[in-house]
Amino acid sequence: MQPLVNTSPSLVFEDLVREYKEKLYWHIRRMVLSHDDADDVLQNTFIKVYKNLPNFKGDSHIYTWLYRIATNESLTFLKKRARRLQISDETLQQNMVNNLESDPYFDGDEARLKLQRAIATLPEKQKQVFLLRYYEELPYAEMSEMLEVSEGSLKASYHHAVKKITHFIKED
Repeated sequence: MQPLVNTSPSLVFEDLVREYKEKLYWHIRRMVLSHDDADDVLQNTFIKVYKNLPNFKGDSHIYTWLYRIATNESLTFLKKRARRLQISDETLQQNMVNNLESDPYFDGDEARLKLQRAIATLPEKQKQVFLLRYYEELPYAEMSEMLEVSEGSLKASYHHAVKKITHFIKED
């Protein structure tokens, strides 16, 4: 990826989309679960990136900045949907997992479905940490920069998430 200085904003944006769209799609998809919803949130993410690209100061890594935008867009999407349906965030998560089986883009087996059910029971912070560590295998230092939380707190959140998921899977 080229530096963001002295480059046409549209060229930089095209480079960002080309380099990060798949990685951001999967990050978003793990949060919203549905392919169609992930596409919508990804589009909203890149609209926000395009609008705010001139304001990016380079204080953090570009992926960290993109990740924060994608995460915020995903959380906003989920909160709006829960509010529109007049249900709790937890109920929304359970409904989304239940709809996975009928999603033509979900190619997981029963074990992956059970894992998704377990992840859906986690509090939001633990869920984010688990998804980043388990699926994206990010080091705690990078996660700390992304989430603006201490590494010790992230380690504790991940540990608790793993214990809850393990308990959920054994109980089920």
